[in-house]
Amino acid sequence: MKKLLVAIAMFISVAANANTLMESVAKSVTNSLMQERNVMGWVVGDTANYNLTMASFIKGTMVMSITAVTDTEVTMQQDMDMGFLGKQACTSILNADTAEIKSMTCNGQAQDPGTASDVEILEQKADTVTVPAGTFECIYIKAKSTSAQGSTEQEQWVNKIVPVSMMVKAVSQSQMGPVVIELASYKKM
Repeated sequence: MKKLLVAIAMFISVAANANTLMESVAKSVTNSLMQERNVMGWVVGDTANYNLTMASFIKGTMVMSITAVTDTEVTMQQDMDMGFLGKQACTSILNADTAEIKSMTCNGQAQDPGTASDVEILEQKADTVTVPAGTFECIYIKAKSTSAQGSTEQEQWVNKIVPVSMMVKAVSQSQMGPVVIELASYKKM
C-alpha cells in the first residue's frame, strides 16, 4: 500500500513537472521560433493522447485537451489512467500569452505547479524522434527541474504541430525508474 501511495504521489509530481517543463518550453519556443500572441495556438477541442510507461513495466495513458480559451487564460485538462495505480484528473489554468501556470488542481486537490524559475534549460537542439504517432522533426530540450524534494533532469522533444503542449516525447526519472511519455495520436481543431 505504501508503494502504491508513493507511486500515485510521483504521478502527481510528474504531472506538475510536465506542466512546469511545458511552461519553460513555451517560453523557449517563443523566444527562439516565434514572437506572436498565443504561441501555443490553443483552440478548444485540441487533444493529444499519450502512452505512459513507468519503470518499463507500469503502463498507462494520458489525454491532454484544451477545454476553454479566453483572451487571458487557457484551461487544460490532463487525465491519466495508470491501471491498477489508479486515475488522476488535473485541470490547469494557464496564462494565454506566457503559458505560465496560474493554478492546478488534481483529483479535486490544489497543487503547487512550481514556477518557471524552477527549470533550467541545459541543452536545446534540432532532433528527430519516432513515437507511436509517427516520426517528428523536433526541438530536443534537456532541462533540470529543482524543487523542495531535490532536482531531476528531464528530456522533452517538441514540435509545434502537436496541439496542447507541443510534446512529442518526454523522459524523466522517478524513484521507480524512468517515466516515458510518448505521443500516440492527436487532434488539432
